[in-house]
Formats: sequence, structure tokens, C-alpha cells
Amino acid sequence: MFTQQQELPVVDLVRADNAIRLHQLRQKILADRQVFNNINHVSITTIRRILGKHSITMKQLYRVPFERNSDRFKGLEYVRRILAMDGAAQPHEFIFIDEAGFDLSKTRRRGRNVIGQRAIVHVPGQRGGNITLCAAISLRGLLHHHAKLGPYNSQHILTFLDALHNIVVQNRPHPPRFVVIWDNASFHRTALVQAWFTNHNQFEVVYLPPYSPFLNPIEEFFSAWRWRVYDRQPHARMPLLQAMEQACGDIQVTAIHGWFRHARGYFPWCLAGEDIACDVDEVLWPDPNRRQDP
Repeated sequence: MFTQQQELPVVDLVRADNAIRLHQLRQKILADRQVFNNINHVSITTIRRILGKHSITMKQLYRVPFERNSDRFKGLEYVRRILAMDGAAQPHEFIFIDEAGFDLSKTRRRGRNVIGQRAIVHVPGQRGGNITLCAAISLRGLLHHHAKLGPYNSQHILTFLDALHNIVVQNRPHPPRFVVIWDNASFHRTALVQAWFTNHNQFEVVYLPPYSPFLNPIEEFFSAWRWRVYDRQPHARMPLLQAMEQACGDIQVTAIHGWFRHARGYFPWCLAGEDIACDVDEVLWPDPNRRQDP
């Protein structure tokens, strides 16, 4: 029914819209009388066979915000600023900071059991309080972390910054310039936080471009950290805190180096102004083989 020359436009329709459904494909084929002038009827099975012949299969869709690939959010200015610091005479240490919540009522969404029986996991009967971990990483590893019940605010982040300052400057007669890199959360931009950086001239702050988790290695840190917390199967608030602490100790410096390399791997794309459709989907990695840097 379909010639080789007609099969390729079918494949192109899928390449142009990865979320297109088979019945929508059929409608487009029947509506295009220029390319498919001899096709008056086509079944879903035939379309599926054509796609399979050209190695087009169903797979998970990764969500890419429209704004990510607009001119405003290419991340060009951010990348140029980081590269300029790399080339400066004074050494710079880049410190990525972020916060991540953990709830006792949440667990893995998929599991295994015998066919015909539900996969069950036991969780607390009542919704637990959300515990937030704030962490700071650099190429030296996990520099500091602190967990608290409930969300962070500007006062909490100031306490965290004070502790981080004491950790990174002690016993270093010639410390580098410390560059704190984090997202655009509202409490990261308050007057009190801005004043902290003004009063600590060894530190400066850089804000990540919006919609750019692929430029932030701490996103992958938290992904790996969550898996390790889940593996300990915490079921109460205090054991959860213990599991969170122990999971932090599981993260190796070599893995953090890999996440830094992964983030910088997108620098050429940003400098070239290319569209970015990466697989940092702000969800946990579903494949255990991808939890660590290769």
C-alpha cells in the first residue's frame, strides 16, 4: 500500500511531534492528498508496522519547558560569566546550594510482584511532616548539609551560609573566591541574604538561568541521594532523619565530579544558542544504571 517514498513522510510526522497519537497520524495521512494521494484507508496496525520498520517505538516523554529554548533562557550570559571566572587570575570555587523536601508518605511508584497480585509497600497511615535538606557541593565534595522539619526561609538559609562560611574558610591562609550558585527561589533574593554576601566579600552569588536544571549538578546529587534514602526504607520521622544523614555519606566525590562534568557538557550548547532537550526531567531516575556517573 505504502511505497518507500511514502513511508519516510510518516516517520517525519513522528519526528516533528514525538507526542503524536496513531489515530492522529492516520488523520494526517488521509488529509494529505499530495503525498498520500493513493491512500484512501489505512489501519492503525499498518501505521504501527511502518513505524516499527523504521525503528520508531514508544518511549517515555521528557518534558521540556517552552521557555527553556527561547532566546531569553539560553543561559548564554550565565555560561560566559562562569567561563570568565575560570580564566581569572584569582582561583574560584563554585559551590552549588539547593534544598529538597522529603515526605514519609512518599515512596517508589513502581514495584514487582507475582502476576495477578498487587505490588504493595507499607507506609505510615498519616501524612508525615515534610523534612527539608539543604546541601552545598563543590568539586571538593559535599561541603555542608542540614535537615529541618518544614520548608526553608531566608533566616534558615542565613544560618546555613554562616555554617558554610566557617567550614570553607578555616585553615586556608589563601582561600579562593567562593561563588555560591543557586536557583531563583524568592528567599534566595531577600535583602537579608543580599546583605550577607555584601558583608562576606570572599563570597559572591550567581543565579542559575530559569528552566535550566541541566546546568545544576546538585540536581543529580539530590536524585542519587533520594534513591539512597528510599533504599533504607524509613518509616518514622527520626529514622528518616537518620536515613537522610547516612545517605549523604554515601555520595562519593567522584560522583560529584561526574555531575559537574555533565552540567558543563551543556556549555557549548548554550554558547551556540542551540535548543536543549535533555533528560534532566526533575524526577528520580527510573533506571538504576543511570544513578551514577559512568
